[in-house]
Amino acid sequence: MKEFLQKAKQSSRVVATLSTAIKNKTLLEFADALEENSCFIIEENIKDMKLARELDLSSAMQDRLYLNDSRIQDMANAIRQIASQTEPVGRVLDGWLTKDNLNIQKVSIPIGVIAIIYESRPNVTSDTAALCFKSGNVCVLKGGKEAENSNRAIAKIIQDVLEKNNLPKEIVSLLPDSSREGVAKLIVEDKYVDLIVPRGGEALIKFITQNSSIPVIKHDKGVCHTFIDKDANAAKSINIVVNAKCQRPSACNSLETLLVHEEIASYILPGLQEELSAHGTILKGCPKTLGYIKIAPAKEEDFDIEYLENILNIKVVENLNEAIDHISKHGSGHSEAILSENYTAINKFLNEVDAACVYANASTRFTDGGEFGLGAEVGISTNKLHSRGPMGINDLTTFKYKIYGQGQVRTK
Repeated sequence: MKEFLQKAKQSSRVVATLSTAIKNKTLLEFADALEENSCFIIEENIKDMKLARELDLSSAMQDRLYLNDSRIQDMANAIRQIASQTEPVGRVLDGWLTKDNLNIQKVSIPIGVIAIIYESRPNVTSDTAALCFKSGNVCVLKGGKEAENSNRAIAKIIQDVLEKNNLPKEIVSLLPDSSREGVAKLIVEDKYVDLIVPRGGEALIKFITQNSSIPVIKHDKGVCHTFIDKDANAAKSINIVVNAKCQRPSACNSLETLLVHEEIASYILPGLQEELSAHGTILKGCPKTLGYIKIAPAKEEDFDIEYLENILNIKVVENLNEAIDHISKHGSGHSEAILSENYTAINKFLNEVDAACVYANASTRFTDGGEFGLGAEVGISTNKLHSRGPMGINDLTTFKYKIYGQGQVRTK
């Protein structure tokens, strides 16, 4: 492990100083190579899908794992989009002249070696490799065991391109020991690794945050809520709720719990039930909800679950304050929405709800780097420090101060 991480650290000095032109050229070659080797990637993905079925993984997990020509083309296009982004390294973030006539500049620089630990999605391998490369970082990738063959294939293709361009293949590499013990060894190697980014299940993230000696930016579960206020537009609200839940239930920004103001419940819940049932959504409701529509009862613990399936909790609340209190208790700090035509209610919700992304009259499904106009993302950070929300290319940089003098010395 140490020798592997030493090589990664050494490679970070190389990638940190690459020109924008070289990085962009190499990224475009990454993209072309993925498309050219799509048959190889799909062959390896078939092995993973076979194992996933044997292990009886959830439909959400299998959907995240699955690759075809279209998805591989999307992966390649995401890399091309990253190549087209503005150079994140070397930006002058601030600058000033001191009383001693020192010229100080605050300049963006790469973080160094970033270890990214994730589950299921093979596209994360190519996305994060490209994002880290563009931002001048080395990435150490640890994907889920269920995607081992797919990840290995994608990483090999990228490493072949790096070597073709006379660059160290260790700029993008898979953790050699993908076991839990391997992860436990990785997260204490603070001499070689500068940042850990875990994205995945609650148990994984809890283990890393409790045991890492390296700074962690966690991409935690998405227990996302939408609150339908008493002053909501019913037709608009139903459309938004159906999109937030049903468009892609396996996504971390999909709706898990719907909160409904009691003054609009009798009017809107029957229509919502009809639309959601037509989309195959399994509904669970609190006791108040069951007084309006006939659905399965929700248990208290259901409100803490990130289903990642076409299942939705519904809770009728007395007012906006109760909705905010419920989100404070059960939310994961990911994405929360209010549907209302009342500006005062909207303002209160947006100001008081503690989450990375808070919406008024829009679907939580927009929490995504591409949808925000930020390009591809490492994930959705639920941290409050350094990065929060979609973690794009600029979030993979830190900064240093450059101080220019003309012979000044400090006199006191």
